[in-house]
Amino acid sequence: MDHMKNTSSVLVFFVNGKKVVDHQIDPEWTLLFYLRNKLRLCGTKSGCGEGGCGACTVMVSKYDRTNQKIIHLPVNACLAPICSMHGLAVTTVEGIGSTRTKLHPVQERIAKSHGTQCGFCTPGIVMSMYTLLRNSPKPTMKDLEVAFQGNLCRCTGYRPIMEGYKTFTEEWELIQNGNRLNGEQGNGCAMGDKCCKLQNGTTKDPEEVLFNRNEFTPYDSSQEPIFPPELKISDQYDKQYLVIKGKTVTWFRPVNLEQLLQLKKQFPGAKLVVGNTEVGVEVKFKQMVYPVIIQPVLIPEMVAITNTEKGVRIGASATFTDIETYLKNEINRLPEEKTRIFKSIVDMLNWFSGKQIRSVGALGSNIMTGSPISDMLPILMANEVTLETTIVKPEEILSAIYIPYTNSDRYCYAYKQAKRREDDIAIVNAAVNVNFEPKTDIISDINVAFGGMSYKTVTSPKTRQLKGLPWNRQTLELAFIHLQEDLPLDPGAPGGMYLYRKSLTLSLFFKAFLAISADLEKYVPHIKIDKRELSGITSFESKEYKSAQYFTVVPNTQEKSDALQRPIIHKSAYKHATGEAIFCDDIPFFENELYLAFVTSTKSHAKILSVDTTEALAMQGVHYFVSAKDLDPGKNCMGYVERDEKIFYTDIVTSQGQIIGGIVASDEISARKAARKVRIEYEDLYPVIVTIADAIKHNSFFKNPDKVIVKGDVEKAFHETPHVLEGECHISGQEHFYLETQSVVVVPKKEDQEMEIYSATQCPSQLAEAVAQLLGIQQNKIVVKAKRVGGGFGGKETKCFLLALPAAVAAVKLNRPIRCVLDRDEDIVMTGGRHPFLIKYKVAFNNEGKILGAHTKFYNNCGYSIDVSSLVLEHAMTHFQNSYNIPVVRLEGYTCKTNLPSNTAFRATGCPQAMFSAESMLQDISDYLNKDPVTLRELNLYREGDTTFYNQKHTNCTLQKCWNECLHSSRYLEKRKEVDTFNRENRYKKRGLSVIPTTYGVGFPLPHLHQAGALVLVYTDGSVLLNHGGVEMGQGVQTKMLQVASRCLEIPIEKIHTVDVSTDKVPNSTATAASVSSDLNGMAVLQACNTIKERLKPYKETNPEGTWEEWVKKAYFDRVSLSSTGYYKDWDDFGYNWDTGEGRMYNYYTYGAACCEVEIDTLTGDHQVHSVDIVMDLGESLNPAIDVGQIEGAFMQGYGLFVLEELIYSPDGTNYSRGPGTYKIPGFGNIPGEFNVSLLKGSSNSRAVYSSKAIGEPPLFLGSSVAFAIRDAIKAARKENDHSPGFKLDSPATPARIRLACQDNITSKFQEAEPGTFTPWNVLV
Repeated sequence: MDHMKNTSSVLVFFVNGKKVVDHQIDPEWTLLFYLRNKLRLCGTKSGCGEGGCGACTVMVSKYDRTNQKIIHLPVNACLAPICSMHGLAVTTVEGIGSTRTKLHPVQERIAKSHGTQCGFCTPGIVMSMYTLLRNSPKPTMKDLEVAFQGNLCRCTGYRPIMEGYKTFTEEWELIQNGNRLNGEQGNGCAMGDKCCKLQNGTTKDPEEVLFNRNEFTPYDSSQEPIFPPELKISDQYDKQYLVIKGKTVTWFRPVNLEQLLQLKKQFPGAKLVVGNTEVGVEVKFKQMVYPVIIQPVLIPEMVAITNTEKGVRIGASATFTDIETYLKNEINRLPEEKTRIFKSIVDMLNWFSGKQIRSVGALGSNIMTGSPISDMLPILMANEVTLETTIVKPEEILSAIYIPYTNSDRYCYAYKQAKRREDDIAIVNAAVNVNFEPKTDIISDINVAFGGMSYKTVTSPKTRQLKGLPWNRQTLELAFIHLQEDLPLDPGAPGGMYLYRKSLTLSLFFKAFLAISADLEKYVPHIKIDKRELSGITSFESKEYKSAQYFTVVPNTQEKSDALQRPIIHKSAYKHATGEAIFCDDIPFFENELYLAFVTSTKSHAKILSVDTTEALAMQGVHYFVSAKDLDPGKNCMGYVERDEKIFYTDIVTSQGQIIGGIVASDEISARKAARKVRIEYEDLYPVIVTIADAIKHNSFFKNPDKVIVKGDVEKAFHETPHVLEGECHISGQEHFYLETQSVVVVPKKEDQEMEIYSATQCPSQLAEAVAQLLGIQQNKIVVKAKRVGGGFGGKETKCFLLALPAAVAAVKLNRPIRCVLDRDEDIVMTGGRHPFLIKYKVAFNNEGKILGAHTKFYNNCGYSIDVSSLVLEHAMTHFQNSYNIPVVRLEGYTCKTNLPSNTAFRATGCPQAMFSAESMLQDISDYLNKDPVTLRELNLYREGDTTFYNQKHTNCTLQKCWNECLHSSRYLEKRKEVDTFNRENRYKKRGLSVIPTTYGVGFPLPHLHQAGALVLVYTDGSVLLNHGGVEMGQGVQTKMLQVASRCLEIPIEKIHTVDVSTDKVPNSTATAASVSSDLNGMAVLQACNTIKERLKPYKETNPEGTWEEWVKKAYFDRVSLSSTGYYKDWDDFGYNWDTGEGRMYNYYTYGAACCEVEIDTLTGDHQVHSVDIVMDLGESLNPAIDVGQIEGAFMQGYGLFVLEELIYSPDGTNYSRGPGTYKIPGFGNIPGEFNVSLLKGSSNSRAVYSSKAIGEPPLFLGSSVAFAIRDAIKAARKENDHSPGFKLDSPATPARIRLACQDNITSKFQEAEPGTFTPWNVLV
């Protein structure tokens, strides 16, 4: 047949300049699978599997023969089908530089600017930046913002990444050239003399910089690797009709329309795929099967974008990036009135997914998918674009879309509201297209379309009745009536937020009304727009990224070899940037290795009637189904505090995501396919307890109450004080979203029942103990190793057991290595997260606002097991006061047992939720007394010598100093005036300010955990190998320990090395948690090094002019031991007795304060953070760069907790937020416009190594300053609309909560449905 000419079934593409020719390709493979499993290029990471985190970003290059240029695209390898790479060139992070050869400037700058912590996301960020540079060697700051829209980082807070990479930009180059022309040296900031470090009356030490930009290797675009000449010279691969047949899927890539039509005729149900951005997600997460896939990316009629007489014809396979480029050129070339639809599309594309998705996704695919929340469909429908189709059904194909020109009397505006502006799906989007009679305000036609209001994109037919009416407020009110009639939304509609979504339809239309009114004002004299209303039209202003970091610079007298307290980069930073850093799943495959995929419960509360593995075990490559039958009687249990969890569930499941068994197969794909074939029959059990309210109703508690703390007579305080208020606040949970999911590799050894376990764990010793206990093996035969962890945040303390224990059972049963890595959706469903809290309070206070007593009840949603929930509750209750001296208290804590995944430790374990209640109380008092909350906070602050309600005295209390410095450096008083002025001048944008303190008690609640060990080995060449129990998970503990050893041994840090944490080197190590790893391990390292130092002292005294190497060699020949262990236990006064209320609860306190300024859009609930100023007391920082990074990262995680991140559960316990598509952590676009961090100077701490303080957790609560600044802005909006200042704002402060709190004439049109009259789509857990 003619259409089969020049057919190929061999995949040919290039990877890092090397040609790959593969005859055995499975079309189901993704590029990521091929890179990691076939080529073993493991620098490209798997973070989510749905193109939402960017960890898998690679550069794909092709030659555009039409324009004769090379095009470079950032691509999500996790979604890109391997077959789509035919004739293309792929560049991975390994292909641009390495530590063995030479780093690329992109790799060097992110490392030197401290832009990497755990390092798991770093290769993807590097490749996004690299691709940008290949396309634009001198990008703008806007280009940078766009380039990173599809990348996420959970550790850094993003600021240092942008700091490092803005040195590539055009703006940076101009400022540096200006400095040189003026003879200025500059201060390392792109802002020059406008640098915020030089503002606010602050004196800055000239050496007070975290990195020196002058040391960066210059970027020379001419030195980049060349595009494969074969692909440029020859078009043979472009002309090949590709046909690749796999076991279940056949891939076709036709090269002309005739071939495509013949394929559709032969395979009517075939799926057309361009970028695979939708189908890839369907296949992976919805288990959709498409036996025939056609990729129409080489068909000229379907990829070309051309001008026509009436507009632009866009081929259905044209990518969003190509469309954006073409339309931007048209906008620049043509008169403004002709390109208004083009502008709406281009503006919307900026918020459409990430750069990686836009590079490969097609408009035609978006149309054919027909998503109800599509960003493009409302624009296309409102403007009634024309679709060009070929042939008739079922072979019908969308071949092109025609976008018309507009004219001077036609206006088009489009809007989108999402939880996060960048790379997020819409909650509601809208497009408004209005035609007027020439040069008048009389509507000749109107068409309005909305997404997010039905199961499909819909229009509002009744608004067409507005034809012939003038564009004025009366017509607006008619439009509101028609919109309400056309767009009903059931209270139980999928997606929830029914009141918010209904109000958005009016709000977005109102924005268009204002915008069009402003346009008409230019030539219709009687239309006048109040200047204050213009704020309802414009979006937030572009951010001018500024930052400053203040810290104590080491004195010139400090030895150059002494690395301590210097801002040196993370030990593994260069390896992170090159992809050479090995994470658990990067470990090379072991001989005879098998893969374990779990079969988990899909019911929240049910009886298991049967488990049928017949079909699964019959599948090729499947070896075994591991379950409770493989355990000895009595062994099927686990638990960190109480053994109330099962390893395998056999009879009753009490949550979704509980492990019933696992398929062991030869590879991951086979294991996962087989696991889906295991059939489980259930019988539903009741009740299903999901929310805290459910638990209270059914009296479902682990203990009732779990803890009670009493100090003084609270009832007497209520009786004797002039004012008493009652209130409550709810704080939702939070997903850890570490970029590296839970992972383990278990390797049984050949003899003596020995076993090695490579785990992404924070608890190596505890894991070894649990495995030994389960298998009945002595713990000395189990070695657990953890080289590094791709983010932990508490989520890899106890939850690593979920994988490791079943994997160990399977490894012993089959006597073969077992690998197990959770997908992102599995990880979220199985492992739980931060506890949701309901806190009810009653507070007594005087006329000045001084708090005199509080009675507070804490309810935390634990999930199905206790895990560490009781410890979380204790931590919460002892931090409920935050930084305020509350003399009389009664605190009651309740651990709620529910049918949700068991929640666990999460950075600051319970403290942020409890501290939020203190700030909520103060906010209520502020509203009640009509006093500035900042004044009330200062009035109630702890002072030196104050005693807490658990009887611990605040000594060396720097809280007031942090507070005062924060107020000064942030210019709070001046900002207050500026904010008030802004709010007077703007009707629909409001700004808010907050200042929030934090007081964080450092230490584990159990004294026995305050111990650590270290092993220091000195070799005859003078090199030192350091071992300790602190797991590196991005917090820099390895780097800090090297710095501690450097000072103690008085040698350069380059002479000291550390390999990993291993239980055969340092036994019985304490979990890397509670921010004390540097405190504990640092003291153990110091003790071990001191022993070595003492042993070498005689040789140093004998030969004071000698070298370290000479002293070591001499000691060796004298048979002096060059190895030493160190052991440290915390102070003897540590330990609290809950029964008597005596003893020391915490080792010491870390203090801090933050000032935040935000701006909100009162019509949509959207917000932007303008500035953040943080002051933290860290004593004498071991490494200012790492500590500043920890502060910024913790702040952004707290910002996520209190504002952005929302876990959505159904009434039956189904988690709807299973990945980055539906769960939104802060992105690059959420960086504060100005982000300043100051480490308090002149502070010390006698209770930790080298006078330092813990830093990982204490700053997290400061992220709530964003929420309270938002609250301040809402108060301004409510005042504008004559509503009371008092209102409830739970956490997170989502756009829905913000908008509905800004009550106005739009929100008042919608009434909340009566509870019980409908079944809600989601519930507040």
